[in-house]
Amino acid sequence: MRTPTTLLTLVTSAGVVAALTVPATAAPPPDSPSAKAPTRTGPPPVGHELPKVPVMTGGGGAVASVDPVASQVGIDILERGGNAADAAVATAAAVAAVEPYSSGIGGGGFFVHYSAKTGKVETIDGRETAPATFTENVFQNPDGSAMDFMTVVNSGLSVGVPGTPATWERALERYGTMSLNQALKPAEKIARNGFVVDQTFYQDTLDNQERFSMFPATAEIYLPGGAPVPVGKVQRNPDLAKAYRELRTHGAASLYTGRMGEALVDEVRNPTTAPGVTVPKGQLTEADLAAYEAPFKAPTRSEHKGFDVYGMDTPSSGGIAVSEILNLLESFEKRTGRSVKDLSEAEYLHWFSEASAMAFADRNRYVGDVPGVPTAELTSQAYADERSCLFDPERALKRPVPFGSPDGSYAGGCTPAGTSALPHEGQSTTSLTVADKWGDVVTYTLTIEQYGGSGIVVPGWGYLLNNELTDFNFTPTTPGVPDPNLPGPGKRPRSSMSPTIVLQDGTPYLTAGSPGGSTIITTVAQIVAGVIDRGLPVGEAVAAPRLSSRNGTEEAEAAVFSGAIGDELRAKGHVLRLRPVIGNGTAIRTFSTDLFTAAAEPTKRRGGGSAMVVDPQ
Repeated sequence: MRTPTTLLTLVTSAGVVAALTVPATAAPPPDSPSAKAPTRTGPPPVGHELPKVPVMTGGGGAVASVDPVASQVGIDILERGGNAADAAVATAAAVAAVEPYSSGIGGGGFFVHYSAKTGKVETIDGRETAPATFTENVFQNPDGSAMDFMTVVNSGLSVGVPGTPATWERALERYGTMSLNQALKPAEKIARNGFVVDQTFYQDTLDNQERFSMFPATAEIYLPGGAPVPVGKVQRNPDLAKAYRELRTHGAASLYTGRMGEALVDEVRNPTTAPGVTVPKGQLTEADLAAYEAPFKAPTRSEHKGFDVYGMDTPSSGGIAVSEILNLLESFEKRTGRSVKDLSEAEYLHWFSEASAMAFADRNRYVGDVPGVPTAELTSQAYADERSCLFDPERALKRPVPFGSPDGSYAGGCTPAGTSALPHEGQSTTSLTVADKWGDVVTYTLTIEQYGGSGIVVPGWGYLLNNELTDFNFTPTTPGVPDPNLPGPGKRPRSSMSPTIVLQDGTPYLTAGSPGGSTIITTVAQIVAGVIDRGLPVGEAVAAPRLSSRNGTEEAEAAVFSGAIGDELRAKGHVLRLRPVIGNGTAIRTFSTDLFTAAAEPTKRRGGGSAMVVDPQ
């Protein structure tokens, strides 16, 4: 039977009028949340008559993101002569308009860039920072126990200084050809005109309904009439459009030293709540905003089977852990005399799980925003070779796996140094990848932490504030073991964001990233290993069933958990827990400066992502 449709007139980011055929939705039951939401009138929404395509090959440049509206913004920029940095910033701003619960002005992230002109990979650290007043016990009760996690999340106390506007401005100034004014125009239009709500966005809003209702400014946008905007209707945010226009015309300074910043600090220190609702107040000050920097940093670098793997250094743990996982897979090959490519799927996932658990043991013990993180040792093949002495191809190690000793001396035996537990980390993030016709590539992962961040929208400005400071450990994870991720003044919480660029002979080969909290590391490592070690096309590597082993109970998607693969893993001693979706990756496989395959998720993962190229084959 043919599905009824509604035809909407749209304006693309390039100003071109298009038509979008939207499936008509059945009327919801009278008592359903969506039935309560009023129908909004206004300008036609921004959108394109394009499905979510998970894989696309062609020339002229490529973009992969979570949403076709955002990917098309990036493609429009590339078509108009913009480069990878221009397109990445414009796409990120567009994502923040159509998927505002994952990223945006109120958050932070890591920007990794390869320049064809210089042949160098550089990174921008746009991670949020803690107030200058923060101490190690800021999230502890008077008796030294940890405060209730969700109480802290939904409060001003969880909000760090946003780094995203500074990242956008710095990226364009250093690598781009466009101004911030130009790059944010499409996102402003999307926020003002709106987008058509799909099932994923509706469900995400419904899942957050209780906490969004705690904050009137948030409820006004996302719960009009007390309920989410129904599927097929239009979600608009004119206050967010105002914020984008402010950044376009006054630059990032408006947030760090101007009126946007004043409003942010007022809301963090005295959150506007619904009657009868009280939440902890934050400590952020205007001086904290003014002191913020998004520094350029050298990337992590490791070698894997002739490829150079670049990632984000501290305060991210992503670059370190992804490299260690790949190095350990190579070490396991040396010990067993077998190739990862020749393993059965269950054997491969056993190897991958053991490597991931070891990497997470080291990550939890050594990595944070502190001096002296042994990055070079943790990413070295020699260290992985020593760690691999724990590996048994027939039996899973007992969790938690002990951490090692990255001390530069790897000729000894196999004595573990100790164990540490896995701390909590939120899941709400987005990641995008871009390649241009000149050979530049960008992988950019940005976040506001939980889905919906702190739940707090800055009144009058329309953007959600992060709850990034809950990425700190509230108390030491293991008594008697130094914890590098406790809060501190001006400190950046440890992250798992893992934007990764792989070069072959000095030129881009693979670019990848994903959201998903601490599962980001395992998702990105699986994509890279899928292409390099397993020999999969990039689209298949992104779509492959996932397992996330983070030194505790392992999470597995249904294709792994429920079938013969899961049975074989359990027979080896793995303890699995079903998780419907792990990660939401994007990747680009670069074949030449005019041939790319862009890849995003298939529809089975959060409705799918959007891969596009300028000139499809």
